[in-house]
Amino acid sequence: MSAQLIPGYGLRSGSGLDRAKLLKFLHHTYRELYPDRELGHLAQTVEQYFSKQTPLWWVECLKNSPFEGESFSGIPSQPANPTSVVGCLWLGNAIDQTTGERHGHIFLLYIAPEHRRQGLGAALVIQAENWARSRGDRQIGLQVFLSNQPAMNLYQKLGYESHSVWMIKDL
Repeated sequence: MSAQLIPGYGLRSGSGLDRAKLLKFLHHTYRELYPDRELGHLAQTVEQYFSKQTPLWWVECLKNSPFEGESFSGIPSQPANPTSVVGCLWLGNAIDQTTGERHGHIFLLYIAPEHRRQGLGAALVIQAENWARSRGDRQIGLQVFLSNQPAMNLYQKLGYESHSVWMIKDL
């Protein structure tokens, strides 16, 4: 069952059976940002962190799909159900190292390029915030790459602020 997210799009809960699809969406995300990198480690990330405590939602396009009979996930669409999965939201937990409090964390927010700039990302962030609020969390966090300027703009527009800087040195 899909709940309306924004007009023309629905939001459906994922399940433990969605590991392969989640991994595919992680690959899409990182392939866009780092097209030449090896991404085999993402399977271990899903294996280690995907559980009943890390909810997953799928964004379904309820209008005609631009993928001509194939959903974005690569799984053929059913003729009787002309929806296609065009995005996802995967949430988890983090610990605020200054207070020790658990809080929600956005592991993955991805929208297929053809469906961006329609409010889906903002709607997913609101979904994430509502999930965190419903469990009593007082904050929610995420990691965004500085090179991903559209995502940086979205999160700043929604009130997110830098809390720390993750620094790396190649050796």
